[in-house]
Amino acid sequence: MARLTVESIWRMNDTELLNLLKNNVGGVRRKRIRFYAPSFMYYRTSRYASSSNDFPTISITGKACALMCKHCGGTVLNTMYPATSPEALFELCSRLKEEGAKGCLISGGCLPSGAVPLEGFVDSIAKIKHQLGLTVFVHTGVIDLETAEKLKRAGVDAALLDIIGSNDTLKEIFNLDASVKDYKNSLNALQEVGIEFVPHVIVGLHYGKLQGELDALKMMSELNPSALVIIAFMPIRGTAMENVKPPAPIDVARVVAAARMMFPETPLVLGCMRSKDNRSETEILAIEAGVDAVAFPTEETVEFAESQGCRTSFSSFCCSQVYLDMRVSTTFPV
Repeated sequence: MARLTVESIWRMNDTELLNLLKNNVGGVRRKRIRFYAPSFMYYRTSRYASSSNDFPTISITGKACALMCKHCGGTVLNTMYPATSPEALFELCSRLKEEGAKGCLISGGCLPSGAVPLEGFVDSIAKIKHQLGLTVFVHTGVIDLETAEKLKRAGVDAALLDIIGSNDTLKEIFNLDASVKDYKNSLNALQEVGIEFVPHVIVGLHYGKLQGELDALKMMSELNPSALVIIAFMPIRGTAMENVKPPAPIDVARVVAAARMMFPETPLVLGCMRSKDNRSETEILAIEAGVDAVAFPTEETVEFAESQGCRTSFSSFCCSQVYLDMRVSTTFPV
């Protein structure tokens, strides 16, 4: 068999890739799979029930977003707690901690530049970290070096951002007058200041088809992300793309397999944003392709992992927490 490369994985037809994954060519499957079910989405199975308040998501822009991307249209913001001033953010986090929160994801809509307007909230975030002791993850969007430095000083536990590898996708789906270079500069800024950062690659964002995902991975190839999360386009009712077919499970697996080969030691996650169609198939293929963790797994997926001899565990934190969980865990091998 010819030497396996990222390019050969990308060129394989679906049947060839399925055979590769089923036969565990390259020995990529993990000995432990972590499952995550943070409280921003209801989750209950016979195995685990998510907490209603351990790890909430907050929007610092409320329902407002300047971009109104075709795949989202701001609808995701409706699921978050609104806190549109620094004072409101600290008060909300204080209340959430009293109700049992252990951490939070601070997010929001984007400015026309593609950035989440975090700069005015940095002092409040620092208070949330140092006075309340919460774990804080932040969605940054496009970010410059100065803002990255401020988030680092504030003590943010990790910066999360979606990485887009196609200028056409940025223009047509994100409605954004920016380039992939802006996302590479954002990654460089985060690495330069030494903040933990967790890039997300969205499979099939370009109308359900693969376009730019491999370029997004290559954009990170010279960097050292704390973890890497693979998510996938899911049609949302009421958006411009509600009738677009999501990517097939094998397309998601192709991106996971390429990511595993490019980042063999980096924690790799199948994240929460995915279509409900063929969910178990997508998750099982991702495990076969080498992920370390899956968000909101089906019971079938958990059973599959255990049938393969994997140690399993559940957490109520955001799946980006995997980078820390894998560093501190000495009980089980990776």
